[in-house]
Amino acid sequence: MPEFPQFPPDFHTQDIDVGGATIHVRIGGQGPAAVLLHGFGDTGDMWAPLAAALMRERTIIAPDLRGMGLSSHPEGGYDKKTQARDIARVLDKLSVAKGDLVTHDIGNMVGYAFAAQYPERVARWVVMDAPLPGIGPWDEIVKSPLLWHFNFRGPDVERLVAGRERIYLDRFWNELSATPSAIDEATRAHYAMLYARPGAMHCAFNQFAAFAQDAVDNKAFAAAAKLTMPVLAIGADKSFGTGMADVLRFVAADVTAKVIANSGHWLMEEQPAATIAAIRAFLEQA
Repeated sequence: MPEFPQFPPDFHTQDIDVGGATIHVRIGGQGPAAVLLHGFGDTGDMWAPLAAALMRERTIIAPDLRGMGLSSHPEGGYDKKTQARDIARVLDKLSVAKGDLVTHDIGNMVGYAFAAQYPERVARWVVMDAPLPGIGPWDEIVKSPLLWHFNFRGPDVERLVAGRERIYLDRFWNELSATPSAIDEATRAHYAMLYARPGAMHCAFNQFAAFAQDAVDNKAFAAAAKLTMPVLAIGADKSFGTGMADVLRFVAADVTAKVIANSGHWLMEEQPAATIAAIRAFLEQA
């Protein structure tokens, strides 16, 4: 069985107190900073192949979001505006004033809240294959049966999933991918173990429950100003496609579209080489 990809051995981890949460961060490489933000179904571990590709020219900072992976599991703070402040405090503790931003899934939502609140801290932003609450066609997007999980909550959801985290996660890996076998057994087992940790699914459900507040916040951000940093909007051809760039043009003035062929939502797992090449080419334009 293939082994789950590991970060290069000279990377180190650090647990950073951001006030209200402790954020687990992987750090390594050299040069200007690149901050990598994961989404649901993954943790910061998803970025290991990209970290290996960029570490000679970038200092990689790959946190686990609040309540996910090896970060702490506070009860609140899952609105993306608050989580963006978590990232700002992580960078403050690491004495990083500015960097590139690479995000996927819920990481996109945290990334937008970060870029909107701290535009001077983002040089370039790569945003991958997920919508932004409240922005553009959000109300139509969330009607898709594939996104049923956005509203899967209530008093019984945790009991339903407890002990069945692998079954729950397999549904996303299978239904949102172009080729389910691309998400191999080592990857599935790794993340199922992390999401089975005490409190992990509770916090994951809270990430989705915060979308209504995120929509309010995002509309306010968008009304205040468009982002001016260069943005690369990557969509998978079997998922958001060019629609990723269409969404970002509502909030950013300088958007380039890129579509990765033969991939579903899980770009880093399904088409890592093509995805890394697109990210690297865009960041090297700086």
